[in-house]
Amino acid sequence: MKKTFSIVVFAIALICAGIFIMPACAGASDATGAAPIKIGEIATITGDFAAYGVAEEESVKIAVKEINEAGGILGRPIEIIMYDCRTRNEDMVNAARRLVQQDKVSAVIGPSGSSLCISASPVFNEARVPHIGTLPTNPFVTVDEAGKVKPYNFRICFLDPYQGRILSIFATQNLNAKTAAVLYDVSSDYSEGLREFFVKDFEASGGRIIANEGHRTDDVDFRAQLTKIKDTNPDILVLPTMGKCLPLAVKQAREIGITVPIIGGDGYGDFMWEITGQEAMANTFWVSHVDKADPTLADFFRKYEEATGTECQEFMNAVMAYDSVYWLKDAIERAGSDDPVKIKEALETTNGLKLMHATISMDEFHNPEGKDGVILEAKDGKAVFLTKIRPEM
Repeated sequence: MKKTFSIVVFAIALICAGIFIMPACAGASDATGAAPIKIGEIATITGDFAAYGVAEEESVKIAVKEINEAGGILGRPIEIIMYDCRTRNEDMVNAARRLVQQDKVSAVIGPSGSSLCISASPVFNEARVPHIGTLPTNPFVTVDEAGKVKPYNFRICFLDPYQGRILSIFATQNLNAKTAAVLYDVSSDYSEGLREFFVKDFEASGGRIIANEGHRTDDVDFRAQLTKIKDTNPDILVLPTMGKCLPLAVKQAREIGITVPIIGGDGYGDFMWEITGQEAMANTFWVSHVDKADPTLADFFRKYEEATGTECQEFMNAVMAYDSVYWLKDAIERAGSDDPVKIKEALETTNGLKLMHATISMDEFHNPEGKDGVILEAKDGKAVFLTKIRPEM
């Protein structure tokens, strides 16, 4: 009775501290009694990025189940310890500390938000535990302000300078845009970074930015900024944002009469359609890391639907989280150990690793090299493949 009471009190204390514990995906040992390899996951199960986090959580579970059923890693099962950071930097830091200090994990996966990953990077580097971000595209996820690599931070996605250039190439070459208006989130590292790199490349290509309006993550009404933008009559509207503010901005832009093409980065998610409706989403285009219709992904999406009972909507997050588990599996096997330092060394020497969505090699700054950017067009209630762009950087 006393033990049960203590556990309850402990759980309440963690919740009050901003950490929500998710159940582990694997038990403490397999049938042979081998000790598990502990891997942490931090996801945005609640908050503004909840749709992204749920997809990542479910995909990690699928990958872990597959690996464990095939014999685990080095003859040992994976045990996933999951935390919900609630799309808040302070909760992200708390979850990271809990994983490395008390749970003693060998590595951590997720989440997708750049600001979240940046906020916790000191924790991972101090503890010398490798961390893989699923979709954090801001450069400062893996390097400091002086450009020095953060030894224990990695990502599986391409960066904002890369997708900013992709957006600029698409705007100027495919849409023939000469002028652009930007509405971005001033409180988001992701949004600030993507805006900066798009603007730099667009202007270098001869384009002009004729409106540059800001908002904050928690804002829900953008009509004042959008009205100013409409008055400038741009060729395109650029929305380098993510989360709930993205579909709200699209919907309100169309409501006030902005009919020009809208383009944005990898913040796109299928959840947007429920907020905007089909009419508002027409003539919008989005950078993606994958093409959902790629036949090599079909089996994964089938397994996702079987496991969850729902179609995989936030497919970019799902695919990146799933492949992050298999990247870790490869690193642990090459390291021959679950020692975090050895895993980190194996991650940074990854070369030509074929994953489900791409073949990846790490550069000196812990970023994957040479990945294609996909342009999706919102059409007939879904995002469909339009073209691929691989910029020279």
